[in-house]
Amino acid sequence: MTQNYYEDLGAKRNASQSEIKKAYRRLARKYHPDVNPGDPSAEERFKQIQEAYKVLSDPEKRKIYDRQGYSRDGQQAAAAEGDPDRWFAGFDLGNFGGGRGRSTFRDIFSDLFGRGNAGASSARPTRGQDLEYHIEIPFLDAIRGTQTRIRASRRDVCSRCKGSGGTSGAGERPCPGCGGTGRTQDVRGIIRFSTPCQQCEGSGKVGNCPQCSGRGLVQKVESLRVRIPAGLKTGSRIRVPGKGDAAVLGGAPGDLFLVVRVQPHPFFSRKGDDILCNLPVTVEEAVLGAEIEVPTVEGKARLKIPSGTQNGQKFRLRGRGAPSAKGGGRGDQLVEVQVVLPTVKDERSKEILREFAQLNPQNPREKIGVDGSG
Repeated sequence: MTQNYYEDLGAKRNASQSEIKKAYRRLARKYHPDVNPGDPSAEERFKQIQEAYKVLSDPEKRKIYDRQGYSRDGQQAAAAEGDPDRWFAGFDLGNFGGGRGRSTFRDIFSDLFGRGNAGASSARPTRGQDLEYHIEIPFLDAIRGTQTRIRASRRDVCSRCKGSGGTSGAGERPCPGCGGTGRTQDVRGIIRFSTPCQQCEGSGKVGNCPQCSGRGLVQKVESLRVRIPAGLKTGSRIRVPGKGDAAVLGGAPGDLFLVVRVQPHPFFSRKGDDILCNLPVTVEEAVLGAEIEVPTVEGKARLKIPSGTQNGQKFRLRGRGAPSAKGGGRGDQLVEVQVVLPTVKDERSKEILREFAQLNPQNPREKIGVDGSG
C-alpha cells in the first residue's frame, strides 16, 4: 500500500516547514488517543499522522521521499537512501550469489562496493513491545473521570549493565537464539522471511550480566498513576505513552494500553451517552402531581411530575447524562416512573378506596374483547 504523506497531513507538496508543522498540530489534536478513547480508527489515523510528520518535518527525509516515495507495510521501506536492506526488508537472500550465506541485501551490496561486513553489528534499535492490561472502574468514576493507581509488570532496562547485557571488563557472546546473526528465519511457502531475534532484540549478542542474564532487560512491577478521562465506556482504551516494555540498543519503549470495564451501578445504567434510571413514586404523587428530588450522576435535581402520571411514563432531564468521550456536550438522563401501590392495613383505608372508586368510576379493561382483541 503506497502512502501519501502530504495527503495524510492535508498539506500541499510545496508546503513550507511551518505549514507542515501547523497541519500536523491541528490533526494531532483532533485524533489524539486521549481525545478519542476506545476509537481504533482515530488511533490508526493518529499513527499515520505521526509517521507522515516524522518524514516531512525532516528536510533530508522529505527530499528522499519526494524523490523515491515510500512503500508502507506496517513499516517504512526505503527510509534512507543509503540503507538498501530496507528495500528488501523481510526477504532472505541467503541463496543469492552462489549460496555463500549472505542473509541481507546489505551483505551483497557490501561485497560489490567494498563497504565491509554488516553482519550482526548492523542491528538497529527496535521499539519496545506495547502492553495491554484490563482494569475495572466504578460507574460514577467512568462518568465523571478520575485518577487511579495501577501496578503493571513490564520489562525495563537492567540497572546493573544499563541495557548492554554485559558487565565491566567482560565480553559478549553470540546469542544462542539466532547464532549471532541477530535475526531468525520463518519459512512461509516458497518465501523465507527474516525477523529480528526476540532473545537478543536483534543485536546478535548476549552479555554475561548476572542480573538480567545478558538480555539487557529485567522484569519489574511499577506503580503508575493514570488519568481516567470522563465519559468512558466498557471497552474503551486508555493509552499510557512510554510505559510498555523497554527496548535495548537505545530503542524507544512501547506504550501501555488499558482496556476499561465499567462496573454496574445499583441505580443508574447507560445507553450511549444517556443515563437511565427507574424512580419510584407514590400513588398520591402520580395522581395529584408533585415536584420530587431525583439522583443524577452529578448530584440531586428537581423533577416535576404532572398530575395523572402513569406507571412507566418517562421524563427527560436534559444535559444530565454522560459527557461524550469524543467531546461535544453531554447526553440526557431518562427517568422512568414506577408507581408504588400502598399497603392497606386497616378497614378505614379500605373504605376510603371504595369511596374513591365510586366517585371516580373507571374500567381500564373495557376496550378489551372477550377473545383478547381490542
